[in-house]
Amino acid sequence: MTVLSLVIFLPLAAALALFLLRLGDRAAVWTWVAASAADLALVAGLWIGYDDPGVGYEENARWIPSVRAGYHLGVDGLSLPLLALTALLFLCCAVYSLKQARRTQRARTFAALFLFLETVSLGLFAALDLLLFFVFFDLSIVAMYFVIAGWGHGDRLRSALRFFLYTFFGSLALLLGFIGLYLGSSPKTFDMVELARNPPLAGSPGLADLVLLAIAVGLAVKTPTVPFHTWLPPAHTDAPAAGSAILAGVLLKMGTYGFVRIAMPMLPDAWRRYAWVIVIVGVVSVVYGALVALAQRNLKRLVAYTSVNHMGYIVLAVGAAGLAGDGAARRLAVTGAVTQMVSHGLLTGALFLLCGVLYDRTSSYDMDEYGGVAKAAPVFAGMLAVASFGSLGLPGLSGFIAEFQIFTGVIGAGTTGAAVAGGISVLGVLITAALFLRVLQRVLLGTPGTLTAEVTDAGRAERAAIVPLLALAVVIGIAPRFLLDLVEPVPSAVIALVAR
Repeated sequence: MTVLSLVIFLPLAAALALFLLRLGDRAAVWTWVAASAADLALVAGLWIGYDDPGVGYEENARWIPSVRAGYHLGVDGLSLPLLALTALLFLCCAVYSLKQARRTQRARTFAALFLFLETVSLGLFAALDLLLFFVFFDLSIVAMYFVIAGWGHGDRLRSALRFFLYTFFGSLALLLGFIGLYLGSSPKTFDMVELARNPPLAGSPGLADLVLLAIAVGLAVKTPTVPFHTWLPPAHTDAPAAGSAILAGVLLKMGTYGFVRIAMPMLPDAWRRYAWVIVIVGVVSVVYGALVALAQRNLKRLVAYTSVNHMGYIVLAVGAAGLAGDGAARRLAVTGAVTQMVSHGLLTGALFLLCGVLYDRTSSYDMDEYGGVAKAAPVFAGMLAVASFGSLGLPGLSGFIAEFQIFTGVIGAGTTGAAVAGGISVLGVLITAALFLRVLQRVLLGTPGTLTAEVTDAGRAERAAIVPLLALAVVIGIAPRFLLDLVEPVPSAVIALVAR
């Protein structure tokens, strides 16, 4: 087994060991922590050893020869940051769950599900075969369904079912698109590298448009973008805190990653024809997500709608990459989109864990029932402030680096329409600033609410889980070069494919 396969399947091996060794709940969570820490160390080793702008650590073995589908893995500047984000978030969720282990029913099964989910998430970001990508994509839906249904709260069964039905519909649309790519390729293959090198359906614009529609719908549901977003708020609201952090920080990136890895390079002509549709969808998602979030009283639901807003920036950027205009600006927009994937995972993952800290004390997300929490829980207040300011794009934090690149790239693309779209999307930042300042004012400041007396400060496990996410967001905000140097060759290659 090579190192990349070890990274992917180590969590699954740990999940099986939990049951084979019949570990107790507390020991199971500690095993989860150890396995995730080991996986993060392996991913760090991959990052340090990666020095090629192309595909590194490549593995390619025969799997289903009759359709030329292979066990093809590899990493580059697009997938490696997402592998690192995935490994870090799962470790932080494992550490966060240490405090919950005594109160969580069936903690061993809970840990095993997250370890399984880590394997499928890592596998998806490393997959270089469409069929392999689809297998991991589908399995992530199943694992998260059981997390929400088994350990959520509120109307968790209904929310889990809605999540499953919506995202499974999206996966079926995605499968149809993948079959279309396979049938349109010559020679027929599911290999993503070959399909990007020789885009299928180049001489059949009508079929290419239909295939792009299927793939775009499948990925838009997962992202999610308006109007395919309605499963997201209830799923987040009723999921356990660790489940929400992984859903927002990792699973949503599967959709945006698919746009950059699959849709753009494999259907470049169709992408250019419908770039304006994608830009408009991105703008609507940015503004709509921010406005609806502003109207929320439920803190967790508010954070869920900000994900619609932040994913909208990514959709806007990748749409602008298909417009005719300045190539350097379009490359900057795609670089910003990838940076936003990482930034959103760190900051929104931290925000959902912070929501969990409040719910653990009071069993409520209603912001009107809090107030003056900063005095009772200063460490919690500080972490919530940093996460909020990062999400609204304050300079010095990762959100600013990502959004600055996106806006500069979109507005600088060289067309009047792109400048207008970028200008409208800047309003999303203003609305996001208003809603997060409202959160800080209602929850942390002012007169104590009815539940404030029940709030205690973040414990050691909670701090150990949340602080690393915020610290990395600060590092990226101040010194982003280590990330940007890795990412920047990818937009150049993607724009070259879309522009040809």
